Amino acid sequence: MRAAVHTRYGPPEVVGVREVPTPTAGAGEVLVRVHATTVNRTDCAARAAKPFFMRLVTGLTGPRRTVLGNEFAGEIEAVGSGVTIFRPGDRVFGYVEGPFGAHAEYLTVPAAGSLATIPPELSYEQAAPATEGAHYALAMIRKTRVRAGQDVLVYGATGAIGSAAVQLLASVGARVTAVCATAHLELVAGLGADRVIDYTVTDFTRDRRRYDVVVDAVGKSSFGRCRPLLKPRGTYLSTELGPRAENPFLAVATPLLGGRRVAFPIPRHDQAMIVYLRDLLASGELAPLVDRRYPLEEIVEAYRYVETGQKIGNVVVTMA
Repeated sequence: MRAAVHTRYGPPEVVGVREVPTPTAGAGEVLVRVHATTVNRTDCAARAAKPFFMRLVTGLTGPRRTVLGNEFAGEIEAVGSGVTIFRPGDRVFGYVEGPFGAHAEYLTVPAAGSLATIPPELSYEQAAPATEGAHYALAMIRKTRVRAGQDVLVYGATGAIGSAAVQLLASVGARVTAVCATAHLELVAGLGADRVIDYTVTDFTRDRRRYDVVVDAVGKSSFGRCRPLLKPRGTYLSTELGPRAENPFLAVATPLLGGRRVAFPIPRHDQAMIVYLRDLLASGELAPLVDRRYPLEEIVEAYRYVETGQKIGNVVVTMA
């Protein structure tokens, strides 16, 4: 089978498409013929091993997993012994951060893992980008227990995480203020934002409204800058560690003070999470944004584009 392989850390050019052995489904596993996958920030970080501590997970001197890709959509080709919930021919999508392997024509996945059937009205290319950004956004929403009627600000509302966060927040009835650039104001409003701030015109941190939760979906701000936006017991979350890697420490210290606080959720992915997202896809409450599509042979270009920081939503990679 064809796969995008990297055997050393570095820029996009370390990735090359080559022939590798096709895996087989073991006990409790399914073999998926991948039709669509994505390139995202997680893939980029694992490929480059940046920040450096990534090597503690990916391999100190070289990558343990040479085929990246953490979200996918495809068709079940075969099932291993003991598998009863899926069968060959099922259209499925899922998430495999850690093992990776979705940048390939075939992939084995635990049947009890982060895997679910695709709603019948969705294509593979629509389903593939429904997990990575959305599961991070979902972890933030669940950590802060956002409920109907609460006020939430999302900074970076056009990225994979931010665009998913706006939709997921709208689905639970939160009042959403989204922050983006001029060109995307209508797009973000269409995702379910009640109010949109153009950061090229207005410094969103000077907004006079106060929020129960502020989500920094691009990791470009800080608790210090966003603290004035929070209600007295409001919560700030970021997708990044923050200046001087402060966010995990603030997540421990600030709740002890009883006022505005930082939360730093550790996302978990399992079948229940995927089923929850599938139901939102089926209802139309979640519709992942797709910016560009590349064939597998052009995956290096996909990496380059993602690393410009200019993508809107997701970048999809398709198999011939």
